[in-house]
Amino acid sequence: MAAPSPLPFPTAGAPVREGLTVFVRGLEVAAGIGVYDHEQGRLQRLVIDVTLEMIPAPIERLSDTINYETVAEAARAIVAEGHVGLVETFAERLGLAMLADARVRRCTVRVEKPGALGGDEVPGCEVVLGR
Repeated sequence: MAAPSPLPFPTAGAPVREGLTVFVRGLEVAAGIGVYDHEQGRLQRLVIDVTLEMIPAPIERLSDTINYETVAEAARAIVAEGHVGLVETFAERLGLAMLADARVRRCTVRVEKPGALGGDEVPGCEVVLGR
């Protein structure tokens, strides 16, 4: 006879690991970005959200998943490479960097460029890449 469940409700068999989502929200970087003359040679604030849909697997150690710092390091590396014309290009580069890890099935990168329109509006883009 099976041991009684410690849960206050009955369980229907073993759970199935369906997915794992790792995310970073509100990552801020100062980047050389923009296509207009007044955007050249200066840094602008970007706010980045990254969502990684991972292959479901047991997670016991940091090496079993993607470290949040890996996302931040990849964004900073893109900034360090130099001026980027479009936020769409920045987002795609970051998404491709995340997909370099075979455990990532799908990556959504949202990049906001506060202040780009001169007011409180926050323009940006969202790129979704998968395999």
